[in-house]
Amino acid sequence: MASCSFEDVLAKAERDEAEKLKGITVSKELDLEFDPGNLLAFDKNRIDTREFKDCKREDFLRSLARDNTQLLINEIWKLPTERVEEVIVAKLPDPTTLLPREKPAPKPKPPTKWEQFAKLKGIQKKKKTNLVWDEVHKEWRRRWGYKRAKDDTKEWLIEVPENADPNEDQFNKRNKAKKERVARNEYNRLKNIARAQKIKVPGMGLAPTPRQSKAELAQAVNIAKISTASVGKFQDNLPKEKTPKNTGKKRKFQPLIGDFSREKQKQLDLLKVMDSKKPRLDVTKAVNKQMREEDMESRHKNKKDFGKKGRRGKMSGKGKGKAGGKGKGPKGKGRKPQMKQGKR
Repeated sequence: MASCSFEDVLAKAERDEAEKLKGITVSKELDLEFDPGNLLAFDKNRIDTREFKDCKREDFLRSLARDNTQLLINEIWKLPTERVEEVIVAKLPDPTTLLPREKPAPKPKPPTKWEQFAKLKGIQKKKKTNLVWDEVHKEWRRRWGYKRAKDDTKEWLIEVPENADPNEDQFNKRNKAKKERVARNEYNRLKNIARAQKIKVPGMGLAPTPRQSKAELAQAVNIAKISTASVGKFQDNLPKEKTPKNTGKKRKFQPLIGDFSREKQKQLDLLKVMDSKKPRLDVTKAVNKQMREEDMESRHKNKKDFGKKGRRGKMSGKGKGKAGGKGKGPKGKGRKPQMKQGKR
C-alpha cells in the first residue's frame, strides 16, 4: 500500500511538472482568427462533446483557454517591437473588430484660453509635488485640500494692515475674497466652454440680439430692479412702466410627512363642502364684488352725463345764436322759430 501511494505521488508530481512546462506550439484543425488591436482570438474549432463530458468541465475549459492564449501571444510576438525603459513593448495595429459601447466615446476636451497661449509661447506645465514642508507644524503636509500646509483659515488672529479700517472684520473680508475667487474661476470655466463651442454667452436678462424687442427690454428692466438688497421693494416705477406679467408667487406645498391633524381637518372640510347641497358663499367677497359693480356703473353714468353737458356748451357761437341774437347764417337758421300771438 505504501509503495502504491508513493508511486501515485510521483506520477502526479510529474504530471504537474509537465503541465507547467507545456510547449509554445499548439496544433489546431482550423487556424484561429486574430485581432491584435483588441487582443482578441476567435476559435472556430468544434468542441469534442465526449471529451467535455468525460473530463471535468473546469479542467477542459482551462486547457482550452490556455492553448488559445498561447496562440494569441505567439501572434503578438510577430508584431514589431521596441524597447521603452528597458522593457520590450509591441506596437499594436488598429483594431478591426467594432466592439459595442453603452455610450459614445468621449470627445477630447477643447483647449482653454491659457492652454492656447501656453502652446503659442512654448510654456510647458511643470508638475508640482503633492507634499510640501509646513514650517509651522514642522511636518510634511498636502499642498491643497484638507489639512494642507499654510492653511490660513485656521488662524485665530489676523494682523490688521496699516491702510485698512481698524473696525473692519478681517475674517469676513477673507471669506468674501475667497468666494469671489471661486465665482470668478467658475465664470472663466464657463466662458472657456462657450468659446470652445462658439456660443455667445447671453447677458443677464437681455439676449445678445442686434435689436431688442419691447418684451426683452421690459424683462431686463425688471431683472435690474429686483437685483437690489430689498428685491425691488423700494424701487420706484419708471414713467409709463407697466407691471410685468407672469411673475406670480411661488406655489407652496405642504410637506409629505408632517402635521397629520391639520391634513385630516383639511380633508374633512373638503368633504363637508362636497356633501353640502348649498354652495359655500363668502359674504365679504360677494359684498365687495357688488360694491365694485355699482361703483363702475356710477362712474360710467357720470362720464355719459359729462359728455352731454360738454356738447351743449359748445352750441353757442357765430352762426348759432340764441333767440333774438344776431346770426350771420341764412334766414331760418341760427334762430329759434317764433310763434305768432293769437287773440285770446
